[in-house]
Amino acid sequence: MHTRRGGSVKSAHPTSVRPVPPRHLPNSSPGRSAGNTRHGSDALPPHQWREVRRLPVELGLVVEDAVSGFCGAVVQCDRDSVELEDARGGIRTFPLRPAAFLLDGVAVTLVRPARPGARAATRSASGSVQVQGRRARTARASRIWVEGTHDAELVERVWGHDLRVDGVVVEPLEGVDCLAERVEEFGPGPDRLLGVLVDHLVAGSKETRLVQGVRSAHVMVNGHPYVDIWQAVRPAAVGIRGWPEVPRGVPWKEGVCQALGWVDRRGLPDPVAGWRRVLGAVGSFRDLEPALLGAVEELIDFVTTEQR
Repeated sequence: MHTRRGGSVKSAHPTSVRPVPPRHLPNSSPGRSAGNTRHGSDALPPHQWREVRRLPVELGLVVEDAVSGFCGAVVQCDRDSVELEDARGGIRTFPLRPAAFLLDGVAVTLVRPARPGARAATRSASGSVQVQGRRARTARASRIWVEGTHDAELVERVWGHDLRVDGVVVEPLEGVDCLAERVEEFGPGPDRLLGVLVDHLVAGSKETRLVQGVRSAHVMVNGHPYVDIWQAVRPAAVGIRGWPEVPRGVPWKEGVCQALGWVDRRGLPDPVAGWRRVLGAVGSFRDLEPALLGAVEELIDFVTTEQR
């Protein structure tokens, strides 16, 4: 199991499902652990230090600083200190002092590993700790469906490593007009979960009406507010000030390409070249809007939960 980046933004979905246990790091907040006794700069008084478990530092280990309440995963360990990264991406350095950290609410003394220093954890494009030397897991029966090829390519671009480690296959639907029928054909169940990512899932939209017929505890329909997946890429990443407004009746991609000057030699809008430009601008989750990040993270969490 790899440590996923936390702090995703949840988006509403019309299908009612049971809560999914989060896979993300907890947000840092002072004093969250119950029964935490403060003694100046240490979690326990000196006479109790010998009773505290000594724990070698490992990359990805999630601990809490007993004094500040800062909680995060280990990303770097030096001779006398350790760096923790919390769910929001914040990084702080703490000295390796006796009984200075909490693991599952219990005081521990972190000690540096036998070899001098530990290199920073390698991060995947989604921000998760990258798993090295592990073959891709055999595909699960569960699936994630997205509306189109561009959606599938963008999900692969950012979450491809996570999906291969978890054995999740992403399939394009080419629209959600017949979603209820497709779900029935799929036959979702406790060991065959289905997550669906829908574009423009907002109140009153055609997409929202189409997905209302899906009713299953083994299906999560999630979405983002954008008309097209292109808009889920931050304009700054693409090098534009913002996504242009497209008049009604004009195909959205063609209208965007025309407005931005993404045209071929004849001066006609070129969505194929436009998409290459958009996808090529995405290097990591930081290039995507929070609404899409939250929706995809929730779907991955949902379909990779072992028991429901």
